[in-house]
Amino acid sequence: MGNFAKEIIPVHIEEELKRSYLDYAMSVIVGRALPDVRDGLKPVHRRILFAMKMLGNDWNKPYKKSARIVGDVIGKYHPHGDVAVYDSIVRMAQSFSLRYTLIDGQGNFGSIDGDPAAAMRYTEVRMSKIAHELLSDIDKETVNYSTNYDGTEYIPDVMPTRIPNLLINGSSGIAVGMATNIPPHNLCEVIDGCLAYIKDENISIEELMQYIPGPDFPTAAIINGQNGIKDAYRTGQGKIYIRAKVIIESAHEKNNESIIINELPYQVNKSKLIEKIVSLIKEKRIDGINNIRDESDKEGMRIVIEIKKDTTSQIVLNNLYSLTQLQTTFGINMVALHEGVPKLLSLKDIIVSFIQHRRNIVIRRIIFELNKANNRILLLEALIIAILHIDLVINMIKESSTPEEARKNLLQREWNIDPSFLLKKELDFYTDQKESLPQFLINSKYFLNDKQVQAILDLRLQKLTNLEKEKLLSEYKNLIIYISDLNQTLRDSNKLMRVIRNELCYIKEIYRDTRRTQINIEVVDTTINIENLVNQENVVITLSHQGYVKYQPLTDYEAQHRGGRGKSAARTKQEDFIDRLLVANTHDTILLFSNRGRIYWMKVYQLPEASRISKGKPIINLLPLEINERITAILPVNKYKNKKYVFMVTARGIVKKTDLSEFSRPRSTGIIAVNLIKGDELIGVDVTNGTDEIMLFSAYGKVVRFPEDQVRNTHRTTSGIRGIHLSKNDKVVSIIIPNNQASILIITKNGYGKRTKQIAFSTKSRATKGIISIKVNERNGEVVGAVQVNNEDQILIITDAGTLVRTRVSEINIIGRNTQGVMLIRTTKCEHVVGLQRIPSPYPNSTQSIDIKDQ
Repeated sequence: MGNFAKEIIPVHIEEELKRSYLDYAMSVIVGRALPDVRDGLKPVHRRILFAMKMLGNDWNKPYKKSARIVGDVIGKYHPHGDVAVYDSIVRMAQSFSLRYTLIDGQGNFGSIDGDPAAAMRYTEVRMSKIAHELLSDIDKETVNYSTNYDGTEYIPDVMPTRIPNLLINGSSGIAVGMATNIPPHNLCEVIDGCLAYIKDENISIEELMQYIPGPDFPTAAIINGQNGIKDAYRTGQGKIYIRAKVIIESAHEKNNESIIINELPYQVNKSKLIEKIVSLIKEKRIDGINNIRDESDKEGMRIVIEIKKDTTSQIVLNNLYSLTQLQTTFGINMVALHEGVPKLLSLKDIIVSFIQHRRNIVIRRIIFELNKANNRILLLEALIIAILHIDLVINMIKESSTPEEARKNLLQREWNIDPSFLLKKELDFYTDQKESLPQFLINSKYFLNDKQVQAILDLRLQKLTNLEKEKLLSEYKNLIIYISDLNQTLRDSNKLMRVIRNELCYIKEIYRDTRRTQINIEVVDTTINIENLVNQENVVITLSHQGYVKYQPLTDYEAQHRGGRGKSAARTKQEDFIDRLLVANTHDTILLFSNRGRIYWMKVYQLPEASRISKGKPIINLLPLEINERITAILPVNKYKNKKYVFMVTARGIVKKTDLSEFSRPRSTGIIAVNLIKGDELIGVDVTNGTDEIMLFSAYGKVVRFPEDQVRNTHRTTSGIRGIHLSKNDKVVSIIIPNNQASILIITKNGYGKRTKQIAFSTKSRATKGIISIKVNERNGEVVGAVQVNNEDQILIITDAGTLVRTRVSEINIIGRNTQGVMLIRTTKCEHVVGLQRIPSPYPNSTQSIDIKDQ
């Protein structure tokens, strides 16, 4: 117990937690996760390169075991595990991870397929040539050092880099409460940007982008659009879209096409991409792919996707862009340590920081070289004095009893310089370099210091030869020129920047390479239009009474003879039945009207596609319907044309007309289409042009026909006026906008129907009881629906059991109004017809579009 503290200091736990967490957060931010804006390195990368420098693991020397480097790093500099260090070494050696690799690896360092690197005992490494530019002049006191974790070693705080590494190799990391994600760039372009800044410090970011157009990824690919780049360079944050580079090849012998992938977006795993595509094919989320294979080799990447015959390769490619990593988003977040503090930086901020760093490095290097030159020139001065007074020096040493006495005598001696000596002819040159001149060349007296005296005592006799004298004098002269030049560089800012510029030009010339990533500047909107991913084809849309919706290709149903039993169109629950049937194009917009008079919008392709026997999905999962609200009318629209109106009718015979343009602004929550009285519901809608006629059909076999202009145009929120006078318990079942060429086809509950010429339905006034459209009795049942058809058309009839029959209109005879009709579909005992839909001629195929609203 004696080892424990004898006093307890109370602290507030909130303050202690806040302080401890802040210390931890700053340790992660500064010490691990974020790079320094000056050299672009995180501490672990800096320590790895420094350890390799200390081991002499240079680019032109033999490789060393990776384990040797890891051992030195974790033993001397990095207080963390060996796995983290080796993983960093591996990434620095991967040509698909770094634009300019800093480590030259020998052995298995992983692949773009996601294969892991071999263990560090099997691989060998050395610094790459360009990595030496990061450590250039590190031995010239250009950077500060700090002690390592145990205080036994010293580590550089930053590298004296000659390359703008933060931009050319980028960086990514997650700290506490912040993250960084800086893309790599092309070295030549970045250096051109730095040179442009040196030339004009007021250069704008837009002007810098003329030299640095955007990131340049090691895996090449294509940047789709430049807006995200501009945002990132201006603010430090932006989002860019990277697409794989693909070409579409035609195989003439097979009469089909293939998509060839040669380049992938940055950091995309090739094997997982192929697995994802295979998975999408199995799930049938992507159609039209016949085969996929990887033909990549040492020559480069090649993924081949064979497209089925009669399939549009561009649509398949757009699906791949949408559903796989063939297109990825790279979120640029240029956060780095600036003066020890994390900061969000623009492109110009990073360049300014790098140039300022280079300025400081060059100044410190010049000071180091000045000190070195001055120390050398002092020794040369001592040797020159000794040569000038060699006899005196020898006698003074001979007469001294001890070396210390000789040293003392030389220090106390006042040396006079004879102007008639050899140096006299050099004085004309030296007078132009007065600031670099030693004292003995200006005055005639000179005193030696300890180091100079030691140099005289260590002087070899061979230095007394005339050749050695000339060498000393030549070196002395060159040093004076060199020192003068260094001093001028320190004083002249322009000359200092010229040194930096020349070094950057040298780096650019040595490591010059071409841009890999292509930038599609013209692409502004980089989002994929989902509509372009969907083939245009006519489909059958079914909506059950309980709200299950789906669509399926119209080609699933072939025409049958009148009176056929039909095919199953949807599997429904025992208590459910098909309520609505519609033929539309996958690219159509459908206006969905609910029984409460509200309207919702959807694209046909947004509905679930399902097989004939599937019941579909609940429409309540697709639309924000309220409790007990259901869709009672569906209207397909291709374009919101001017002078077009939406004509609505309710079950109680109320009609209303509103401009189509009032429904052209979709809202996710829907809008009011018509105000309904209690107990009424909207049952039908159609599009009119303002001069049409309206036909309303009731369940009891009545029809009224009146001019459209008897109903004035009103706004969405109005209630409407009476269109037909109904008998008790009767209701409106269909609305038709007739034309003079078509006949009217009516079908009843028990599968009976007939065609009648339009001229048989005379025009009357609105709000009358109308005339007979078909005789209704127990045999045929109430009227289910009515459509206008031509002789070349076909019709779809569907029952509440989900059975659907497709019949040619030409097989149905034209008869008078006051008749019962003939059997059009043979139903079972408990089965009833619930829907009727026209298929206009010519019969649609999978690529033909029909404009339902104009029929």
